[in-house]
Amino acid sequence: MHGRLPNSIKLIAGNSHPELCDAIAARLGIPLARVGAFQYTNQETAVTIGESVRDEDVYIIQTGTGYDNLNDFVMELLVIINGCRIASARRITVVIPTFPYARQDRKDKSRAPITAKLMANLLQCAGCDHVITLDLHASQIQGFFRVPVDNLYAEPSVLRYITDTFRNEINELIIVSPDAGGAKRVAAIADKLDVPFALIHKERQKANEVSRMVLVGDVTDKICVLVDDIADTCGTLCKAADVLLSNGAQKVVCVVSHGIFSGNAITNLNNSKLDKVVCTNSLPIKDKLEQCSKLEMIDISPTLAEAIRRLHNGESVSYLFNHVPE
Repeated sequence: MHGRLPNSIKLIAGNSHPELCDAIAARLGIPLARVGAFQYTNQETAVTIGESVRDEDVYIIQTGTGYDNLNDFVMELLVIINGCRIASARRITVVIPTFPYARQDRKDKSRAPITAKLMANLLQCAGCDHVITLDLHASQIQGFFRVPVDNLYAEPSVLRYITDTFRNEINELIIVSPDAGGAKRVAAIADKLDVPFALIHKERQKANEVSRMVLVGDVTDKICVLVDDIADTCGTLCKAADVLLSNGAQKVVCVVSHGIFSGNAITNLNNSKLDKVVCTNSLPIKDKLEQCSKLEMIDISPTLAEAIRRLHNGESVSYLFNHVPE
């Protein structure tokens, strides 16, 4: 970090992830703006902006929480954006670590909507000028926008975690993708660590249900690091751990960017053969950490804070694609 930011920036926290907002504000050395978002008794979202944002550079932090009231937080974000636009903000940037509806990014069956594109349209219609997000499920989602999108990566933080944790066992490591779609991500991490990689081919019958898994690669006597972008019900990760251990792996550690952990996820993890599950705090997982001793957290707030600082000062954001801010 290079000192404090000038006062021409306003940092606004949505209600989806207060801990992350506080961490980013502390890192930047500026207070959160006095903005209140609440619901009337009839469930309508209302926003009160308690200070001037005229001609200010506004950053709104709101993540797409993966359960309970996701749609409420989406609506809250849209209302805050529009409130700032009507109040004559100079530039409105939304910081959405976990992009909502990112998995509905293509028309994969008849009459299927492309809801990620709808989300992009809604954000732009509300008045958003720029988007900062983290590990998009499909990087093509950037093309759904007519405004700039900075898709940051958790990869540098993940690499640092792996090298710090397995410093003395690096020769025993193998990076594994739980599906063919993540092969590119896993190959990139394996290349940077100079270790082998494997992948698991899964045949799905319906959403969130895996029918059969086939391992491609040799994991005998290896410490397997499963890498994925989203952990939802964790059914895939738990079955992948079973497959790897039945093929002679020493132990299985899982690293994910976005820990949604919906439904029976925590029960599945507690009953699984996974040694450890590590995820970023792109979503609020404080309560999950208390329920599952296998869970660990990587703090992503320094990367998001540095992206805000660089964007505000007109500096390159691409430095963050390969480095973790000190």
